[in-house]
Amino acid sequence: MRPRQRARQPRSIAARSLQAAALLSLLLAPTLLVPALLAAQPSLDRPISIGDAARIAARQSAFTEQARLRAEQADARVTQRRAELLPNLSAAASQGGRTFNTATFGIDFRDPASGATLFDPNGEVLGPVNLTEVRGRVSQAVFDVGAIARVRSARASASAADAAATDAAEQAAAAGAVAYLRALRAEAEVRARGADSVLADSLLLIARDLLSAGVGVGLDVTRAQAQLANVRAQLIVARNARDRARLDLLRALNLPLDTPVRLADSLGALPVPTDVPAEAAAIERALRSRPDLAAADRQVRAAEQALSAIRAERLPTVGVFADDGFIGKGPSHLLHTYTWGLQLSFPIFEGFRREGRLGEQRALERELDVRRRDLRQQTSLEVRGALLDFSSAREQIAAARERLALAEQEIVQARDRFRAGVAGNADVITASLSLTGARTLLIDAQTSYQAARISLARAQGAVRELP
Repeated sequence: MRPRQRARQPRSIAARSLQAAALLSLLLAPTLLVPALLAAQPSLDRPISIGDAARIAARQSAFTEQARLRAEQADARVTQRRAELLPNLSAAASQGGRTFNTATFGIDFRDPASGATLFDPNGEVLGPVNLTEVRGRVSQAVFDVGAIARVRSARASASAADAAATDAAEQAAAAGAVAYLRALRAEAEVRARGADSVLADSLLLIARDLLSAGVGVGLDVTRAQAQLANVRAQLIVARNARDRARLDLLRALNLPLDTPVRLADSLGALPVPTDVPAEAAAIERALRSRPDLAAADRQVRAAEQALSAIRAERLPTVGVFADDGFIGKGPSHLLHTYTWGLQLSFPIFEGFRREGRLGEQRALERELDVRRRDLRQQTSLEVRGALLDFSSAREQIAAARERLALAEQEIVQARDRFRAGVAGNADVITASLSLTGARTLLIDAQTSYQAARISLARAQGAVRELP
C-alpha cells in the first residue's frame, strides 16, 4: 500500500496545478471567435513550441485585443482633453421673423411735446420683423491651469492603459503556455496508455500460449483479458482528453477550432535545467520587469495627476472671444457687427462640490497605492512559491524515474516467471498496475515541473521569452 500512497501524492500536486492553470486559461480565452479576426489570422504551417504558443496568445487573443482597445480609448480621451486648450470655432446663419408686444418693453415711449404715449399702454403687437443673420464665433483659452492639468492626467491614464494592455498580453501568454502544457500532458498520457495496452496484449498472448501448451490455466487468460479491457478503456479516456486539450489550446490561441496544430515539443523532451535561479535575483527581476507592477505605478501617477487637475480648478482662467457677422432685415441690407472681449473667470463657491471630488480622488490615490504595495508583496510571494515548486518538482522527477526503472524491472521479472510457468499471472498483473502508476507518476512530475517553470516566468513577467 505504501508505493500507491507515494504515487498519489505527486498526482495531487500536479492535478491542483493544472486545475488552477486550466481555470486561468478558460477565463482568459475568448468566448466568441470573431469571423473578421479569424480571417486575418495566419495558418500554422510549422510545429509550435511552448514559447510560440505563449507569443501567439499574447498577440491575438481576445483578452489582449480588448486591452488594446481600452488603451486606444484612453488615447482618445487625451485628444478630448486637449481640445480645451485649442481654439473653438463656430458659424451660424439664420433667417426668421418675430412679433413684439410693446407692453413687454418696460418703457413708456412718450412724445416730449404732448406727453402722449406712442404705443397703447395696454400693449399692441408690432411686426413681424424679419431678420437675416450670418455670424461666426471664435474663443481661445489663454491661461487655464486646470485644463493643462487635465491633459496631463489624461496622458497619465493613457500610459497606465498601455501598461495594462502589456500586462493583459502577458496573462494571455501564460494562458497559452498552460494550454500547451495541458496538451503535452494529454499526449504523454496517450503514449503511456498505448504502452500499457501493448504490454497487456503481450501478457494475454503469453497466457493463451501457456494454456494451449497445457501448462496454463483459464483463469490466467481471463485475468489477462480483463486487464487488457481495462487498459483499452483508459486509452479511450486518454484520447478524449487529448482531443479536448487540443481544442482548449486552439481556443487559448484564438484560432479556428478546426485548425491543424502540431506540437514541436513532448513532455519528456522539454528542458529540465539543473540550476535553480537565485531567489534574490529572481525577485529583483520580477519587480523590475512585471508589466502589472508598471501598470500599478502608472495608475498611481495618473491618480496624482487627476488630484492636481482638481486643485488647479481653483485658479482663475483667462480667455479671449470674438463674434463677427452680418445682420439686417434682408440679404440686401446686411450690416456688419462684431463683439470681442477678454474674459477672466474666478471660481468662488460651488457648494463644496470640488472639495468632495478632492476627497474622493485622495481616497482613490491611497487605494491604488495600497494595491501597488500589496502587488509587490504578491510578486515576491509568487516568485518564492514558484522557486519552491521548481525545486520540489525536480526532485519528484528524479524519484519518479527511479520508480519507473524499478517497475520496469519488476514487470520483466514477473513476466519471465509467468512465461516459465513457475507462477500465475497475478504477479504480472500487479506489476503491470505498478508500471502504469509509475508512468503516470513521471508524467505528473514532469507536468508539475513545467507548470512551475511557467509560473516562475509569469511571476517575472517573462512568459513570452520562453523558447
